[in-house]
Amino acid sequence: MAFRMAALALSCAVVPFSSAFAADAAPAKDAVKGLERGFTPDDLFKLSGVTDPQIAPDGSRIAYVRSAADVMTDKVVPSIWLVDAASGAQRPLVAGTGAHFSPRWSPDGKRLAYVSSDGSGAPQLYVLWLDSGAKVKVTGLPDSPGSLAWSPDGRQIAYTMRVPGEGLKMGAQPANRPEGAQWAEPLQVIDRVSYRADGGGYARPGYDHIFLVSADGGAPRQLTFGDFDDGGPLSWTPDGKRIVFSANRHENWQHDINNSEVYALDLASGGVTALTSRNGPDAGAKVSPDGRHIAYLGYDDINRSYENSGLYVMNSDGSGSRLLTKGFDRSIDALEWSGNSTIMVQYDDHAKTYVARVGLDGALKNVVEGLSPGDHFDRPYTGGAFSVSKNGRLAYTSGTAQRPADLWLSSGGAGRKLTDLNGTWLDAKVLAPVRKLAVTAPDGRAVDAWLVTPPSLAPGQKAPLILEIHGGPNTAYAPGFATDYQLYAAHGYAVLYTNPRGSTSYGEEFANLIDRAYPGTDYDDLIASVDAAIADGVADPDNLFVTGGSGGGVLTAWIVGKTDRFKAAVTQKPVINWISEALTMDATPFTSRYWFDKKPWEDPMEYWRRSPLSLVGNVKTPTMVVVGSEDFRTPVSEAEQYYAALQIRGVPTALVKVPGASHGGIAARPSQSAAKASAILAWFDKYRTDRQPAKAE
Repeated sequence: MAFRMAALALSCAVVPFSSAFAADAAPAKDAVKGLERGFTPDDLFKLSGVTDPQIAPDGSRIAYVRSAADVMTDKVVPSIWLVDAASGAQRPLVAGTGAHFSPRWSPDGKRLAYVSSDGSGAPQLYVLWLDSGAKVKVTGLPDSPGSLAWSPDGRQIAYTMRVPGEGLKMGAQPANRPEGAQWAEPLQVIDRVSYRADGGGYARPGYDHIFLVSADGGAPRQLTFGDFDDGGPLSWTPDGKRIVFSANRHENWQHDINNSEVYALDLASGGVTALTSRNGPDAGAKVSPDGRHIAYLGYDDINRSYENSGLYVMNSDGSGSRLLTKGFDRSIDALEWSGNSTIMVQYDDHAKTYVARVGLDGALKNVVEGLSPGDHFDRPYTGGAFSVSKNGRLAYTSGTAQRPADLWLSSGGAGRKLTDLNGTWLDAKVLAPVRKLAVTAPDGRAVDAWLVTPPSLAPGQKAPLILEIHGGPNTAYAPGFATDYQLYAAHGYAVLYTNPRGSTSYGEEFANLIDRAYPGTDYDDLIASVDAAIADGVADPDNLFVTGGSGGGVLTAWIVGKTDRFKAAVTQKPVINWISEALTMDATPFTSRYWFDKKPWEDPMEYWRRSPLSLVGNVKTPTMVVVGSEDFRTPVSEAEQYYAALQIRGVPTALVKVPGASHGGIAARPSQSAAKASAILAWFDKYRTDRQPAKAE
């Protein structure tokens, strides 16, 4: 599990820009037109991205979700658009007030199911007729439906939804409550092992189950039951008699959180049959068009911090399971059938995301490369999405270091770009260039790194350097578009980002170099990257700064406990004390099982040895701490511990809380994303030595 799985309230004042700094950081302007040419915080409200591309069965049209910021509500609002594959012409299908997402084509390609909300209640399931534009609201549910899946005959739609339950009752208020009396809320009793989720808050009583509803509307029917959470994707067999799904239905599911199986649901009897049985996660199952095979993803869980997910195929009854990607040292992230003998898969390799074709004989051939996500623009993580039509056409999302993801189409050859959502306004901007930087770690390993330089940096000129560290730690950065980096560079900083050991997309061995040893030698990779940036001639060795979020926040706090060479640091949503994190994070069984050999009370000194708090006595670097006020992955108490320790030691510090923000959503609202970046720059500006404030007149 990655850690990575917005107006800013400063609890301590951050020193503002001096007038000279503000002038020096002003965006470049066109000499003739007076236009702002540099990337600015206001630009975060202009960004649009492509997500969830869904190609029609015949490949002629693509529905996708366009994510765009609404400056009035300060939220990213999704809408559904339709693109003609031949001409690239597009039009909005479902837009306007509210959020509209999860488009799914009917088998005949004439209708589109989707989820929509006007903001006044839970999102509901709708069906749209493409020819007439008529639509019908299919459900009126207390909760939002998910994992939509049309039946093969197009008459029904299966989906998942939470079924409310009764929580444990203990204690009672006095019986004689006077009429009109305003008493406190009843006691909240918690009895689940994992009782809260980042971005979802405290768990409400109930479980996720599978439902079926007519595509024309009507009362839904619940198909699965029990004290388990049943999940998608949902995949029908061609005869419409079974639905394949994934869940952890083991008796010990609350403690053994990573042991899901693939199940088959018989619609006539309601019987649920497990098709897999190994110890480890099996998920993402899809039935082949002819119904003979089921493809799925998974691995054998041996309690290491990282494992590649392999592509498996089995017979429809669960027999004959075999690993198709044996010997392929990369993790498969998504799959779709293309005919009965080919499976299209998505994977990362050396910080680049590919879609490849895998035959039932295990032969793998790349089809397209360069996928990238169409949301979460603050930092450049790998990712993206694709879908495939019956005739093998591929719709996918792809962008560059200078552009957020757009919609692309491949018909077997080179991809063709169908949208240009940000071109009109970004063409007028002077963006910071991004280039690869060669780095060799002390043990001789090559480390991928990239250098972002201020657009106005002259040849031979040095710039203050920000080392920005990714989270995870088992994730990866790519040479993609990142608003944080563009804002830092427009302000005059160079930005260095890397994939140190522990990062994904370089194979299991590289990712597991930090297994039971994090943080550790990944520190050496990061310092070697800084040295390479200095040797490159761009980084000013007297003005080095460091920041990072989640796993990057851990390493930021670790770094300032190991060296004083950085002028200032900002640790964002960090883990500071592994004992407290292991017992307060949203998936409490995880840390002590996958990152340590023993429970915290069995070997507390090992937890302490790897905790940044153990090094706080060494810290001299001015260090600001940033966290979302509703972070349940690396809870607020982690950030507050570090802030308190720095204050006690007399190290310059400030605590920044992002109101209402979760761990994964700390940059979800454009104004908060901009304010957070601005606060980081203000902190670093305070300790720069390469600029002097203007003299008073």
